[in-house]
Amino acid sequence: MSVAANRSSPSGAQADVALRILKRLLHGFAGAADLRLWNDRSYSLGQGPPAFTLVLRDPMLLRSLVTTRGPVLLADAYFRGQIDVEGDLYSALALKGHFEGLALPWRDKLAMLLDAWRLPSRMEPSNAGTLLTRLAQRFSRQHTRHSDRQAIAFHYDVSNAFYALWLDAERVYSCAYFKTPDDTLDQAQQNKLEHICRKLRLQRGDRLLDIGCGWGALICWAARHHGVRAHGITLSQAQHDFAQQRIADEGLQALVSVELRDYRDLQGEAIYDKVASIGMFEHVGLANMQTYLAAVQRVLRPGGLFLNHGITHDEEGWNRTVATVFINRYVFPDGEFDCVSNIQLGMERAGFEIQDVEALRRHYALTLRHWVQRLEANRDAALAEVDEPTYRVWRLYMAACALEFEAGGTGIYQILASRRGLETSLPLTRRDLYAPVHLPAGAALPPGIGA
Repeated sequence: MSVAANRSSPSGAQADVALRILKRLLHGFAGAADLRLWNDRSYSLGQGPPAFTLVLRDPMLLRSLVTTRGPVLLADAYFRGQIDVEGDLYSALALKGHFEGLALPWRDKLAMLLDAWRLPSRMEPSNAGTLLTRLAQRFSRQHTRHSDRQAIAFHYDVSNAFYALWLDAERVYSCAYFKTPDDTLDQAQQNKLEHICRKLRLQRGDRLLDIGCGWGALICWAARHHGVRAHGITLSQAQHDFAQQRIADEGLQALVSVELRDYRDLQGEAIYDKVASIGMFEHVGLANMQTYLAAVQRVLRPGGLFLNHGITHDEEGWNRTVATVFINRYVFPDGEFDCVSNIQLGMERAGFEIQDVEALRRHYALTLRHWVQRLEANRDAALAEVDEPTYRVWRLYMAACALEFEAGGTGIYQILASRRGLETSLPLTRRDLYAPVHLPAGAALPPGIGA
């Protein structure tokens, strides 16, 4: 580490203390980076060109880092403007692994504690915005109807215009499907919508239910291109209102409907020929898995198909880790993942026969990198819709998730199932999924789909 500024500033003594602490905390960091303190003194870490600059704006943060050193603490400080990252955010996220594995001798710990008490005892005012208000909500993981509505509103009712800045034209907020790495995000999301429709073997006149329909992309696509009667349910008021307007704008009122409804309150039995759940299962809660699957079983007609598309991780259950604490605190309150084998076992216990399983982990990594790139490119427009901390939450969250999907710690699977003991109309092979498209009369796909 080399000093790149003199020590004559009024806060030079505090900067010296901070430097000593940072030297110990960042000892052994494998990357190359620059550090810049609140008084513009800068330092270099590692060898070679720096991939990013970590800007420390609040020396009080170092007190907490000395005693805690948690990656969640660093994330929180980033959201509140106590630290900044300039340059490659993906490289900066390597600090997570560094702090998780940091083991210091007791002499270094004692020296840091003594130094920490020489720093200011009051934090500078942080750029908290409305984040503190939103985080003041408490979620119990009990997954009542009321708490689930609150959790969904926390994540999805941020701003429709904010999501539009970085999602595709269809406004799909789930993993895309890339036929090649060079596909645009718009093309890959169209690929995904059509891939789901083909897996469900949608036919004109089918009744399709989309549980957690978001902004209505799948139900509108299925009606436009496959002639189905599609119904979507959501707990998000903002998504519901947008989807209703979208249905009217596209003239699909005769085929498509959407309502605010909890999956537990679905009416009737054997109502739908096909059921899809795309990126909603993560909100159900592991304790509610059988309730969720029983609801699907009840509304699915004999011979019908159910496609469950959801995120998984590489260990059983939803245990307390850095990743789970971060996700539940800042992004998905009450969200829970499990390993894919447990998800399949749960479906089988609920009376489903697994027909097809497809892993889309690499596709989601690509999707997330597209989202981050688009969000960063539209930063000014995003800040007109949300406050700075909210922008930072989404930027950091999606970049961290991209790395997690690339590393294999997190996965995502489409599981196609039918009611056990009943014959389906599924062909003997998957060949039809990749055959040229044959659309109902009058329907048309965007260029490139099915090619």
